[in-house]
Amino acid sequence: MSTTIDFYFDFGSPTAYLAYFRLQQICQQYKVSINYKPVLLGGIFKQTENASPAMIPAKARYMMQHDLPRFAKRYDLEFKLNPFFPINTLPLMRGALAAKELSCFDRYCQLIFTAIWVKGLNLGDMDILARELTAGDIDVNTLMALSQGAGIKQSLIQLTNEAVSRGLFGVPTMFIGNDMYFGQDRLDFIEEALAARQNG
Repeated sequence: MSTTIDFYFDFGSPTAYLAYFRLQQICQQYKVSINYKPVLLGGIFKQTENASPAMIPAKARYMMQHDLPRFAKRYDLEFKLNPFFPINTLPLMRGALAAKELSCFDRYCQLIFTAIWVKGLNLGDMDILARELTAGDIDVNTLMALSQGAGIKQSLIQLTNEAVSRGLFGVPTMFIGNDMYFGQDRLDFIEEALAARQNG
């Protein structure tokens, strides 16, 4: 029987980038499906009075220069520090929900994560964003128009509020049932849980 993982993420998080692609690798090993839940990290921080590790200079340097490259190497993923970090991801997260409705969600997520954390691009620049999406064969005009609709905006608010109600204070956060796992460096616990379910 397949296990479902709820995956809360924001494109502006480098650890969410690592978790997104590592979960895809895990899906090849176990009977698991991913329930993707785009949220606005800034909204979560505001509601929980939390802050990004990037706000602590020594911690930010360690994460970006040592910790994240080590995990990228472990997962066999490319990783590049983004010189424009932090980026306003509100249009990107609304775009993710629009991409779900347009049936190009997986392609959209891969394009956005790669543009930010492999290419090091400034996706806060709408011209650059449009260029990347067009190159990925996504209809930019349709997606952008849909992402500005009241329904999409409300969906992002609801998902962000849902995340906080489930105890989230940051991303990436994953759930298997009611069991919460925060951070891509907790994916080993998820693998243990999946292995136990598969062998049980």
